[in-house]
Amino acid sequence: MESSALRIQQHIEQLAEYTATPGQGTTRLSYSQQDKQARDYLKQQMKELGLQVREDAIGNIYGRLEGREKELPAVIIGSHFDSVPHGGAFDGPAGIITGLDVVARIREQNLQPRYPLEVIALVEEEGTSFGRALMASSVITGLIGSKELHQLKDRQGVSAAKRMADAGFDADKAAEAVLDPSTVKAFLELHIEQGPVLEQANEDIGIVETVVGIAQLEIKLTGKAGHAGTTPMNMRADALVCASHIISQIPDIAIAASNSTVATVGRLNVLPNGANVIPSEVIFSVDIRSKNKSALGNAIEQVIALIEEESAKMALQSDIVQPLYVAPTELNPDIHRVMAQHAEAQGLRYRTMVSGAGHDTMIFAGITQTGLIFVPSRNGLSHHPDEWTDYEQIARGVDVMFETVKSLTEC
Repeated sequence: MESSALRIQQHIEQLAEYTATPGQGTTRLSYSQQDKQARDYLKQQMKELGLQVREDAIGNIYGRLEGREKELPAVIIGSHFDSVPHGGAFDGPAGIITGLDVVARIREQNLQPRYPLEVIALVEEEGTSFGRALMASSVITGLIGSKELHQLKDRQGVSAAKRMADAGFDADKAAEAVLDPSTVKAFLELHIEQGPVLEQANEDIGIVETVVGIAQLEIKLTGKAGHAGTTPMNMRADALVCASHIISQIPDIAIAASNSTVATVGRLNVLPNGANVIPSEVIFSVDIRSKNKSALGNAIEQVIALIEEESAKMALQSDIVQPLYVAPTELNPDIHRVMAQHAEAQGLRYRTMVSGAGHDTMIFAGITQTGLIFVPSRNGLSHHPDEWTDYEQIARGVDVMFETVKSLTEC
């Protein structure tokens, strides 16, 4: 355990160095200089473990430990290495490092898995770079392809496809990154909880049975600019006033939907953004989540109806795009049972959980059986420079993941 915790610490602290905001948290956007630094480090660590390393067309990294029977489907373990701006060092990397540590333990114990094992490091899960969360796993599972990668753009207006090309990858070959489900036995992920439950209950791990459904809307309201001093109030088409009417009512829609439904307006851009100019355009996001598919659908419909109603009242144009929709996802009960058995055998305190955050696991559930382990987050904090999980706590999660991998690969 101590050597494992030390390895985990060294990996996480090294990856944390690859940030565009030193001293102000982890900022590592996909296909950036910091992405390349992390990428080179992870590939080197995979090679040192004797893994066969490859990158797919969009930049996901695979490290393969061949099984005794090469033709069998692989167990894949990993997570993502991109971040939100000024995020933490653990969200994503902890899951990749879990994979590396599992392989290190297999090597130390001279085990030979019957099934192949692959460690994966995924790009662009957060959606920070191109406004599309879970992008890489969605490409891998065939949910989006080259067309969408040319359409998705970052805040500088540069497409995901162009950023990929600049980094040496090829969005036009995205179809080659799609995994054949027959080649994948399972996908496993360890992640920090990003909430306070495990810490407050003094528990070691959470085993996720359901990941909430997620919808993201992008809304553009178009009015008319005018002078702040000379345009009468009854002659204005103020996009920001309209947006404020809409945004103020969204929480009530989530509350009425119940079923742990939540809604968040996380991004708001106002144009032309002048102190003495009536706003002519507002672009904002709405993130809606629920563990119940019907509640999620109803909330989406009500938010869209609200936008259309309020914009019509003020004679504004409204454009609504839904770049992401993932239904609530039930993870594999057999893998859940195996994880619980191993946690119990090790005397760990654990609970079954619902994940309020989206994870690549929910996307992989469309093509294979999946399992997701949570480890405690200090003060429930995440997407923040102070995000923290004790290395020993991660190692306890890896203990369970290691035994689960052994069971699934038949070491």
